[in-house]
Amino acid sequence: MTMTAASELYASLQPETLPLEFRPMHEFDVEQVIAIEHEIYPFPWTPGNFRDSIRAGNHCWLAEARGEAVGYGVMLVAAGEAHLLNLGVDRAWQRKGLGRRILQHLLARAREGGAEIMFLEVRPSNLPALALYADMGFTQIAKRRNYYPAHDGREDAVIMTLSL
Repeated sequence: MTMTAASELYASLQPETLPLEFRPMHEFDVEQVIAIEHEIYPFPWTPGNFRDSIRAGNHCWLAEARGEAVGYGVMLVAAGEAHLLNLGVDRAWQRKGLGRRILQHLLARAREGGAEIMFLEVRPSNLPALALYADMGFTQIAKRRNYYPAHDGREDAVIMTLSL
């Protein structure tokens, strides 16, 4: 089955029935992840950012549907805290509940790692992500001024947290 045929098949399934599998991300996965990252973000992480996260022992997870990379998450867990560093879903797979499922997976791994709280930053212009995080129980606690690069300068970051 071609990737297009697989995507069309999965597009017809309900989000909760999508055959999604999670596995640790490896350096050989970075090319697939970067392809998604460049498709969905105007200022994407570099391959080096992902490789550094893998090498540092961060929680780097790949979400696959029948061997096709459809999303990923990167998280740091230390000292009782988790910090969501990056979460992405292939554009063809968005709005199917995959971002929620990836986040749920990361939250479970954070709890297993002893985290009692999770932090994240998100662009205020990323309304779908803000809605997902709020729906999952995250609350806004602060803003970081001029945190993200933007086409017209810099964009603030909304800092959100969730007790685990």
